[in-house]
Amino acid sequence: MKLSVLDQSPILTGMSPIDAFQQTTELVQHVDLLGYHRYWVSEHHSTKSLAGSAPEILTAHLAAHTKSIRVGTGGVLLPHYSAYKVAESFRVLDTLYPGRIDLGVGRAPGGMPNVNRALNDGGAPNVEHYPQQVKELMAYLHGHDPYDMNVYATPLAETTPSIWMLGSSGTSARLAADVGASYSFAHFINGYGGTRAMSRYQDHFQPSMQQEKPQGNVSIFVVCSETEEKAEYLASSLDLAILKIEQGGNRDGFPTPDEASQYPYSIFEKERVRENRSRMVVGDPKQVKEKIEHLARAYNVNEVIVNTIVSPFEERLKSYELLAKEFELDTRSYEA
Repeated sequence: MKLSVLDQSPILTGMSPIDAFQQTTELVQHVDLLGYHRYWVSEHHSTKSLAGSAPEILTAHLAAHTKSIRVGTGGVLLPHYSAYKVAESFRVLDTLYPGRIDLGVGRAPGGMPNVNRALNDGGAPNVEHYPQQVKELMAYLHGHDPYDMNVYATPLAETTPSIWMLGSSGTSARLAADVGASYSFAHFINGYGGTRAMSRYQDHFQPSMQQEKPQGNVSIFVVCSETEEKAEYLASSLDLAILKIEQGGNRDGFPTPDEASQYPYSIFEKERVRENRSRMVVGDPKQVKEKIEHLARAYNVNEVIVNTIVSPFEERLKSYELLAKEFELDTRSYEA
């Protein structure tokens, strides 16, 4: 089974956006050597806890600092942008790094409601146009001229970035099937209904100019440590961070486990933490492997994307390292 990484470039408590991007660079190099398959970065706007607001730029940086791992977006929020411009940006990336670029797209707002207005000149994105945008994007990426205007997305090269449609519902799954794109379910956002969505995608998939068969994966929060007790301690900071996000909090940085241990949870908040554990896998390496393999079987996929946010950063590196060892990934080595 393949393991991959989703990195939201979290800003840990006491750190700056510069630190977050330095950690993202160190992490992608780390997992490249550990044998992870792909590395996606996300798009979030107007937040003090996540640094990644321009994933296409970050993708270029990460591709330049790695050798083999696929890199891409998880994902570009397409309704805010021109499909033609996105196609050209990723044609440039794929020409620079042939066969290593993924283009994940989604239709979420990427932030609070006013973000939509800021990204759309004071208006709102036309999300109803999203299915057509995806079709236009695929056509431009594959060298076609969808409106017969003698307009092509350049540069034209031998390889083409793969479109992955990201979603957390059955609606996004059916759209991915209809347009013939790959599909990634965000289990770390919605811990329920994902297996039905993936089945819907696989059952209704229509071959396209991109691919003949369905290709899916699932992403989930993971915290792995040497012992279950330590993993639970580290995961407590993610429990608190998710809770605060749900409550509309806009704090500076992700909390530490010590902060989480001192937080006075109400009865209702404790129940929310318990519910949110459906979006997470926590434990020692053996426990985590068993849970990830069970998740992959339930989704009928052979790739799981791991999103690990823990503090300090060294424990984040260690979590991915323990996973790679437990799954016996094919490690890589490069000459300096």
